Amino acid sequence: QVQLVESGGGLVQAGGSLRLSCVASGDIASVDSMGWYRQAPGSQRELVARITSGGNTNYADSVKGRFTISRDNAKNTVYLQMNSLKPEDTAIYYCNAVVFTTTAMRFLSYWGQGTQVTVSS
Repeated sequence: QVQLVESGGGLVQAGGSLRLSCVASGDIASVDSMGWYRQAPGSQRELVARITSGGNTNYADSVKGRFTISRDNAKNTVYLQMNSLKPEDTAIYYCNAVVFTTTAMRFLSYWGQGTQVTVSS
């Protein structure tokens, strides 16, 4: 019905930057909020940032001032610009979107497959 595909992960040195992208496709009538979550080994999945359809944002305290979430509504795409990366940012990053689908005719939450971000010290 709806697919989310992340890209942009990789290996970077501490202090470096990465930009993640997530594209939603499928039976989409409209996309509400979109967000990024991450899960490190041995840890629970946690919110990194979310953005509403109108552009309002929320960030985890640990990434404020370093990460920026944005979106392109025409492309059903959300981005996460990550600067000043730290080893503790190492995790699998997952894209999430709340979508009103043309098939179910209701809002549903979808997850991407995840993309690995590794920050070396």
